[in-house]
Amino acid sequence: MPHIDARSVDGLDMTIDRGAVDALAGGMRGRVLTAGTGEYGEARTLWNGMIDRRPALIARCLGVADVVACVKFARVHGVLLSVKSGGHNIAGLALADGALTIDTSLMRGVHVDAPGRRAHAQAGCVLGDVDRETQIHGLAAVLGFVSNTGIAGLTIGGGFGYLTRRFGWTSDTVKSFEVVTADGRVVRTDQDHEPDLFWGLRGGGGNFGVVTNIEYELFPVGPEIMGGAVAWRAADAPAVLEMYRRLVADAPPEFTCVATLRHAPPAPWLPREIHGTPIVALLVCDTGPTDEARERAAAIASFGTPVGNVLQPRPYLQQQALIDATQPNGRRYYWKSEFLPGVEDGLLKACMASLEHMPSPHSAILIFPLDGALNALDEDHSAFGSRDTRAVVKIGAAWDDPADDDANVAWARTAWDDITPFSTGRTYVNFLSAGEGDARTRDAYSANYQRLADVKRAYDPDNVFRTNKNIDPASGAGRGQG
Repeated sequence: MPHIDARSVDGLDMTIDRGAVDALAGGMRGRVLTAGTGEYGEARTLWNGMIDRRPALIARCLGVADVVACVKFARVHGVLLSVKSGGHNIAGLALADGALTIDTSLMRGVHVDAPGRRAHAQAGCVLGDVDRETQIHGLAAVLGFVSNTGIAGLTIGGGFGYLTRRFGWTSDTVKSFEVVTADGRVVRTDQDHEPDLFWGLRGGGGNFGVVTNIEYELFPVGPEIMGGAVAWRAADAPAVLEMYRRLVADAPPEFTCVATLRHAPPAPWLPREIHGTPIVALLVCDTGPTDEARERAAAIASFGTPVGNVLQPRPYLQQQALIDATQPNGRRYYWKSEFLPGVEDGLLKACMASLEHMPSPHSAILIFPLDGALNALDEDHSAFGSRDTRAVVKIGAAWDDPADDDANVAWARTAWDDITPFSTGRTYVNFLSAGEGDARTRDAYSANYQRLADVKRAYDPDNVFRTNKNIDPASGAGRGQG
C-alpha cells in the first residue's frame, strides 16, 4: 500500500505516504512498526486489558535522537501523537487510534551517582529497574509500589509510594528532566534552567513534551526493612480498621501502613479455606530503626486473630514487588480515587459496606497514608500540589471477563459515590480512568491549573501533546514563561 491510514491532530482521518514512513524508519536506530509487523501486536498491548487501540505507527525508540525525529515527523505531517513508557496508566494514555506512538519502553538505562545520591534513569525504565540499581548502594528513589510501573508516567503525574511520608511526592524529589519539546528541542530543565517547564513537569503529566531522562534524588533506605502484610477475616474489619485509624494518626514518617479490603487471593501465606472470602489486610513498609520497627510490627501481628502474617524483615526490593501478583498484565481494570484530609470513621464504614458488594475476587479498596513531607511545602511548589492531602483511597475494580464490564464499573462508581463526602475535593491524576473528562483533570490540579495552562501555552501552544489528561492552552491568566 502506498499510504498508511492515520488520524490527524484534530482527530480527522488522514493518510501518510509510506515513503515518508520509510524515511523516518531509515533515520532511526529503533524500528517503526505498522499493523501486520511482527512486533506490532505486542507493542500495542497495555497493562489494562480494557484498552484496545490501534496506532497507525509505533516507533520503538532507542535514544533521544529517535524521539526528536518522531516529534518532528508528527509536526510536519500533522499526525496525532501519543507517548508510551511503561504502558501501565489506567486510562491507557500511551496509545491512541491512528496516532504515531513514541514508544520509549526500550530505553531502560540507569546510572547511579552513589556519592552524590543521584540516579539518572531513562524514560522507559520501570520502577524495578531503578530500585535494583540504587539498592546496590543502599539507596532508594521515592517511587510507587508496583515494580513494573513505568517511572515516567508515575513521576510526571506526581507519584507516591511507601517512602512518600518521609520524602514527599515522587515529583518533589526530581532534580532535573531531559525532555523533547513540541518544537523538537532537547531541553534539560531544573530549578535554575527553564524553571516554569520544570515546575510543570513535576505533576503536569505529558502536556509539555516527551521526557527522555529523569534525575532523582536518592535516600538511604534498606537494603533490609520491616515489611509485608497481616490479614484478618472481614468479620474483624471494624476492630482492625479502628486500630489502623489510630495507628496511622500517630505514626512516624518512616512507617507506612496501607489498609486493603478485598477477597483473599490464593496466596500461599493465606489458609486455603479463606481463599475467595472477604478479608482486611494491612500492608506495612517500615524503614525506621530496627528495634522500633520490630516493636510496631509485633503490635500489628498480635492484634486480634490474624489468618495470615508475612510481616518480617525483608529486602526493600522484595517489598517493592510485594503486590505485583495482584496487578497482572491483561486483566481488566477500572479505578476511582479521592485524596483525603484524614482517615475518618465514616470513610472506613463506607469502605466496609462496599466490600460486601464487591463483584470480583480481584478487586480491592486501598487506603494509603501520605501525610508528612508533602504537607510541609506550599501548594504552588510544583504543578502537583494537593499539599493538604493526608491519605488517598483507591477503588480498584479488576476482573477478567469482558461480559462483566458493566457490573464491575458500576460497583466502582457506587463505591466512589460513597467515599466522596470524605474527600479533599482533589484526586490523583494518575488514577483517572478512561472517560473521566476535563472537570476531573481540573479537580486534580485545582488552583495550579491556570499556571499549567500558561506553561502549556509557552511550550506547546498548538497542543501537539494532547493524548493525556490534557491542559487546555487556551486557558490561563497569561503569566507567561519565566
